[in-house]
Amino acid sequence: MAGLAGALALRENGADVTLVEMAPEFGEVGAGLQMAPNATRTLKRWGLLEKALEIGVRPKHLVFRDAITGEELTRQTLGGEFEERYGAPYVVIHRSDLHRILLEACQELGVALQNNVKIERVDTLDNRARAYAADGAVFEADAVLGADGLKSTLRQTVANDGPVSSAYVAYRGTVPISPETSTADLEDVIVYLGPDCHLVQYPLRKGELLNTVAVFKSASFERGEEQYGGVDELEAAYRDCVPAVRNALKNLGTSMRWPMYDRDPIGNWVNGRMTLIGDSAHPMLQYLAQGACQALEDAAVLQDISRDTVFKADGIDNEAWGEALKAFNEARTARTAKVQRTARTWGESWHVSGLGRVLRNLLFKSRGDGNYQYCDWLYGQDAPGVPAPVAGQSAKASI
Repeated sequence: MAGLAGALALRENGADVTLVEMAPEFGEVGAGLQMAPNATRTLKRWGLLEKALEIGVRPKHLVFRDAITGEELTRQTLGGEFEERYGAPYVVIHRSDLHRILLEACQELGVALQNNVKIERVDTLDNRARAYAADGAVFEADAVLGADGLKSTLRQTVANDGPVSSAYVAYRGTVPISPETSTADLEDVIVYLGPDCHLVQYPLRKGELLNTVAVFKSASFERGEEQYGGVDELEAAYRDCVPAVRNALKNLGTSMRWPMYDRDPIGNWVNGRMTLIGDSAHPMLQYLAQGACQALEDAAVLQDISRDTVFKADGIDNEAWGEALKAFNEARTARTAKVQRTARTWGESWHVSGLGRVLRNLLFKSRGDGNYQYCDWLYGQDAPGVPAPVAGQSAKASI
């Protein structure tokens, strides 16, 4: 996702862009994505928001419930004032649909696409970047964006670190909505919070599909097992939850689970004429639903910065790439580090038990609908490190 977004953004600026992909073909797996306004504003600037709305869903509310009692703890109305405040809607969309929208936009703009290419290293020589592939091919460019994900190879040039295990795993499932499907929550994003577990449900593809994600603390993952041979651990994690939660487990695919990792934030993503973007730069846990959103922000901020430095009205200044990448790094690292750290804290608050759960519920219930103090820093248009508003988008949020 970050690679496609970065390619699209720089191609719009006038760059000749080659996007190389390790997989045999461009595609995406997974299930649903929540696209908050800080991401849909970026789709809007690229003229892609309407395409996302054609296939996605605009949920009416974001609702949190206690998974043990079913009690509603808080809700946020996502239309009206919320949408006006942040300049774009909240949209839920299938990951493969968003990937396709970005891919088609890149193709229409003339981005060169190559598959079966694994980049092993990038060097800088005489203000030119050279990306070396495993098959011996060499790609030369003025700048390289490294978007090789959580287990990034290119990150090794700027940090001596590795993925951090959260001890939690996710099972996902997307099933057709049928006449037997409960319609009570099909217009909302619902999050059930339980001790050492949570469950999320929302509709996809104009209400044709129901997306379910179950996340729980896994003893087998803590032992080092990324996959697990049965469903007993999954079922045990939710045994004390309300029937609505336990019944939702049947919507999950159980042949594969997703172990949850992130990395500690780092202050530098740049090595010569190469910069990391997306999960290679700032992989994060999913509790704020910001992984893809921050990747789109990366691309849009780099688009803004390079437009003012490299891609000028009187021509392209290739010598300015060094300064542009430095400015991009300075603009984005503090923001994404805050999102990474807050996602960890947010996840901890979801999974507490005992007195912590009581206090968490009291805090959530004290927050009224339309209270934006917890959203402005993340969704607002004038927060540090976010893309500049474009024509037709006003910066109304007070940060």
